[in-house]
Amino acid sequence: MIIEPRMRGFICLTSHPKGCEQNVKNQIEYIKSKGPIPGAKKVLVIGASTGFGLASRITSAFGSDAATIGVFFEKPAAEGKTASPGWYNSAAFENEAHQAGLYAKSINGDAFSKEVKQQTIDMIKADLRQVDLVIYSLASPVRMHPETGVLHRSALKPIGSSFTNKTVDFHTGIVTQVSIDPANQEDIDNTVVVMGGEDWSMWIEDMKAANVLAPGATTIAYSYIGPSVTEAVYRKGTIGRAKDHLEATAFTISDSLATIGGKAYVSVNKALVTQASSAIPVIPLYISLLYKIMKAEGIHEGCIEQIQRLFSERLYTGAAIPTDEKGRIRIDDWEMRADVQEQVAHLWQQASTESLPEIGDLAGYKHDFLNLFGFDFKGVDYLADADEMVAVSSIK
Repeated sequence: MIIEPRMRGFICLTSHPKGCEQNVKNQIEYIKSKGPIPGAKKVLVIGASTGFGLASRITSAFGSDAATIGVFFEKPAAEGKTASPGWYNSAAFENEAHQAGLYAKSINGDAFSKEVKQQTIDMIKADLRQVDLVIYSLASPVRMHPETGVLHRSALKPIGSSFTNKTVDFHTGIVTQVSIDPANQEDIDNTVVVMGGEDWSMWIEDMKAANVLAPGATTIAYSYIGPSVTEAVYRKGTIGRAKDHLEATAFTISDSLATIGGKAYVSVNKALVTQASSAIPVIPLYISLLYKIMKAEGIHEGCIEQIQRLFSERLYTGAAIPTDEKGRIRIDDWEMRADVQEQVAHLWQQASTESLPEIGDLAGYKHDFLNLFGFDFKGVDYLADADEMVAVSSIK
């Protein structure tokens, strides 16, 4: 079938298998070009099919020759209907890993469930015995709690008062004002249950009890802080409460892992175009301005560049892992540079539908958004017939 992007709001309803394959290959080539990383050799990535999780799996495999298990919840293709992009990404990753002689298996299911946790533990025991790195990179808007059976939905809302500021429709380039009503306590609580640290802790506790964590094992979860212009809807909003909980959880997990010499960290990463960030008002406009500045400064990074730098310059240097005053690894350091943020704040005041094409990088935003779904890659013939029925080899 000929596969074209079909948009509905901030999501794309189609994905391109060849484009997703090219996306994975491009990231692998980048990692290879940067040289080997003396990192972990047996790695579990929870949330392994897109964004930072996929980049972590690629970096581990092709930077450190690691065996990897990836857990994700993706939709396979049906006749005449494409799979989700994470499915195609994972299929391409496994194919490339196997060609390189690397162990790679995947589990497709609800990572919040007890069943998937047990399935993963069983796979580790059978194939790897233990893992020495666990990446936690889930980005789900809902969570079925495994103990209560209650379905919790996260909310993107400010806390305390309504929030009004600029945003952009990245499809049309139209800059408008957006107003968001404040969260109630139920919104806050649900968001913390979905996006906080409870599930990360459950994974690590179950794995520790099953003795599938190697001595000295490390676990990393990903977070974001961001600038003052987004903080009302992000860091000081419902999501921020969840991120606070996630970051606090790192300390309780570290306490638990002390008996095996292990440690938990939260890595604060930079703002990037993801399916999740595209849904948050204000963020697309901020990213388009940020991209313009960081590209001009020569310090722009995508997911794979961020994770390569995290692994090579923070986690596996042979020295102590550097953290901020709250114990977090900061790989958002270039984004949060004072000169970069001063320029963003200056451009924010000027941002309008008319000025954005010149002062922002909306074209770069759109390109990265299309890339998420396998579109707009050089070297891919989008007019050619594509086979939507692609299998992830380890999933029968």
